[in-house]
Amino acid sequence: MRSKKRDLPTIAKIREIKERSPRVFAIGDIHGCYEELDALLSSLRQQHGAGVDDHYVFIGDYIDRGSNSRGVVDRLLAFKRECPKTVFLRGTHEDMLLGFLGLGGHAGEVYLANGGIETFKSYGIEPNGPISQIVEQMPKEHIDFYSATELGVVIAEFLFVHAGVSPNASLAEQREHDLMWVRGEFIQSQHELGKTVVFGHTPFEDVMLHLPYKIGIDTGLVYGNRLTAIELVEGTLFQVDKGDSEVLVSSLRDRLASGSD
Repeated sequence: MRSKKRDLPTIAKIREIKERSPRVFAIGDIHGCYEELDALLSSLRQQHGAGVDDHYVFIGDYIDRGSNSRGVVDRLLAFKRECPKTVFLRGTHEDMLLGFLGLGGHAGEVYLANGGIETFKSYGIEPNGPISQIVEQMPKEHIDFYSATELGVVIAEFLFVHAGVSPNASLAEQREHDLMWVRGEFIQSQHELGKTVVFGHTPFEDVMLHLPYKIGIDTGLVYGNRLTAIELVEGTLFQVDKGDSEVLVSSLRDRLASGSD
């Protein structure tokens, strides 16, 4: 049975990663856009020295709307085999997919209308039959990938979540629903968590900087804009425009100095 529950009181599990790494990368919403993801990850590894000792946090929404969600997940799984300090957060679209499949997610009843049809097309699946049959047609490695996504991680002074946080709740009081779905209440407010929240979910024309409170890295790739990765130790942005393969590199410090947000 597909869940229709959207606002959950469940307290979220947020994992703290105490190990320090040379660099920490966060990668924004991908939404089935394989080519730009492949260009970004290849450039990070081959041209910009991203190594196996670095941490990588993918912020969620890997699937839906774009044409190659299956290819995106294959690329992400291959990347984690190369770089084991890789974290995959759960976005709203992974949560809706799991809800549709009856595997513990939520809002499954609206999944197909929110880009899910494109995801199933990438798997060569018509999502009209029994749910058990749809699950059987999907690679088990992919089902395991979606199911294992995390709600939040803390690395040093940064909290990584998909959508944001409840600005009036402590870290221990954050709810699953807010970490995956919140928008304006979080974006328009300050918080007192003592961490800079790195998030996706809400697309901006460019990286949203509201320091020390938050950094938004969903830059609307699937809507024709760009894919963004941010390296937080040295303060570097890596971006690929939709339909391009060139990785544009800029300094976060320069943007802050110029007052750009």
